[in-house]
Amino acid sequence: MGDVQQIDRAKPRDPRPAARALAEACAAEAAARDDDDSFVAGNHEKAKAAGLLDAGVPVALGGGGADIRALCDMLREVAHGCASTALALSMHTHQVAFPAWRWHHQPQTRDKTEPLLRRIAAERLVLLSSGGGDWIGGSGKAEPVAGGYKVTARKMFVSGAPAGDLLMTSAISPEEGGTVIHFPCPMGAAEVSILDTWHTLGMRGTGSHDVMIEAMFVPAEKVAVKRPQGHWHPVFFILATVAFPLIYAVYLGVAERARDLGLGIAARRSGSARLRDRAGRMETALAAARMAHRHMVETAEANAPSAETVNQVMIGRRLVEEHAIRTVELAMELAGGAGFYRKAELERLFRDIQAARYHPLQKEAQSEYAGALALGQSAAEIY
Repeated sequence: MGDVQQIDRAKPRDPRPAARALAEACAAEAAARDDDDSFVAGNHEKAKAAGLLDAGVPVALGGGGADIRALCDMLREVAHGCASTALALSMHTHQVAFPAWRWHHQPQTRDKTEPLLRRIAAERLVLLSSGGGDWIGGSGKAEPVAGGYKVTARKMFVSGAPAGDLLMTSAISPEEGGTVIHFPCPMGAAEVSILDTWHTLGMRGTGSHDVMIEAMFVPAEKVAVKRPQGHWHPVFFILATVAFPLIYAVYLGVAERARDLGLGIAARRSGSARLRDRAGRMETALAAARMAHRHMVETAEANAPSAETVNQVMIGRRLVEEHAIRTVELAMELAGGAGFYRKAELERLFRDIQAARYHPLQKEAQSEYAGALALGQSAAEIY
């Protein structure tokens, strides 16, 4: 244990300079990937080469050791160059940050978390998430069989699917009236296929295709967590508290980029009271988004996941969504007709920012969850 502590005090690698360089490099490819609905494969390889895939792995295990604040800044920086690259990277990053948090704060889980984290650092594994379509309720069928389960499932919104090595996912077993099992699914397995479904309004380069799993055997020892279906579980308190500041750092980065573009276009026009009003409202909306995101990060940094930390993170998530979208809308208004042209980039950001609406907890569930806790009621089945 002493050796681990000594190594863990090594200085973490700051991922932000590499993220800024990646943003500059991937900006040139962003428009092309948006035009043809293709995955940002080249940018993903650049992120791997830059050491961003293992940025959140603890130093003791061979990674960069970046904390959640640095990882959020990393994703914001990448979003300034290409929103799709940043969002796909955020889905991998939060799946790394989750076991890293458990490794640091729940030493009893190291027999499960450490091998995965070491592989991410050594092999540059790409982790995928089945996302909001596979949330507390779970999805897919896990049939109990000798030695494990036979899983059949169709997973939606798997960002980065074309580049993934392991899909961190789940399925529902009929045990005890409905039990969700969580397991890693090798993307190279014969039973796994990627369906060409990702043709969307925005975030077109994320490669968030559906993934089909057909009658794949999952050994019992590969099941990381078993939990009741449709109820918040302590593991999800951790996941939600850690993951959403990272995911919404991307949308904050999109808003920041739109703001800069809007100001740049407006600066070429003669000043007026109307122009100043639009710029001022845009600055105010962006400040609100930044404050809300800072609240999310600070909540995660308390390292005490619970129903209440989920509440605070989701309040922040809702506010980032609303104010980031409003920032981009106002940047479009500030730019005027010039912002309507595709070459100006603002219209792509306007489309990309709309995806902020669709991650859990969406506004109705978030309001109900916050209201239940405010009233002293249970939120265990609100998601």
